[in-house]
Amino acid sequence: MFKYRLLATLFVGMAISAGSVTPSLAQTQGHRGTRAQSLVIAAAISDRDRPEEDRAADKARRPAELIAFAGLTRGMKVADIMPGRGYFTRLFSNVVGAKGHVWAVVPPSLMTQHPHAADAVQAIAANPAFRNVSVLQQPLSSLNVPEQLDMVWTAQNYHDVYYGAGADAALSFDKAVFASLRVGGTFIVIDHVANADASGDLSKLHRIDPAIIKQQVVAAGFQFESESKVLANPADSHEQAVFDPAIRGHTDQVVLKFRKPVRK
Repeated sequence: MFKYRLLATLFVGMAISAGSVTPSLAQTQGHRGTRAQSLVIAAAISDRDRPEEDRAADKARRPAELIAFAGLTRGMKVADIMPGRGYFTRLFSNVVGAKGHVWAVVPPSLMTQHPHAADAVQAIAANPAFRNVSVLQQPLSSLNVPEQLDMVWTAQNYHDVYYGAGADAALSFDKAVFASLRVGGTFIVIDHVANADASGDLSKLHRIDPAIIKQQVVAAGFQFESESKVLANPADSHEQAVFDPAIRGHTDQVVLKFRKPVRK
């Protein structure tokens, strides 16, 4: 039994008024939807099955704002690409609920470098509390998810694809994401910001110029929709490696939303 079904529907019957002005049906439904979704997200974050290390990271990672910006809702099908230890995988599982599903995708190339890269998400998928999670080991250039997706998400990984495997590999990844999404589906990319005029080996900094991400993803067929500043940090000079203790956990990060357009 999923933990948040009741919380997700608490606001369905709420009546909304503002003085003597009666809001339109669309306004009322929109308000109810926003309030209900905020409650679902809050419940997902406070879930007792999340490990303490995830909770400790919440202040810096700002999951409530990010998930709301992404538009993730109940029943969605979402792929978490290169999910690390599953920080977002657990949250997505709770948000999409019993009728949704989360696929944690770990590429074989990463497994070659780090043989235990999938262990953490495999453990999540084996936990009955997160039974709507599956783990796939697939090349990023040929995603093969069992169902058409509503959302694809990758956090702090795009720079590794672009600088590790090359621009062509990153474009192939973007095209595979495009093919895996339903029309109107969204692609969320979060990454550490590099200066546009940065020189040298940016792979060592683990950063990327946001303009490069936009150019690549749009070239794959997506429309750029919006950007969130929730993870922005003007104090970050972009000159230090993201693992430098002086900036680790507080880097300036870009949050980009792209959408698969309707073909005319």
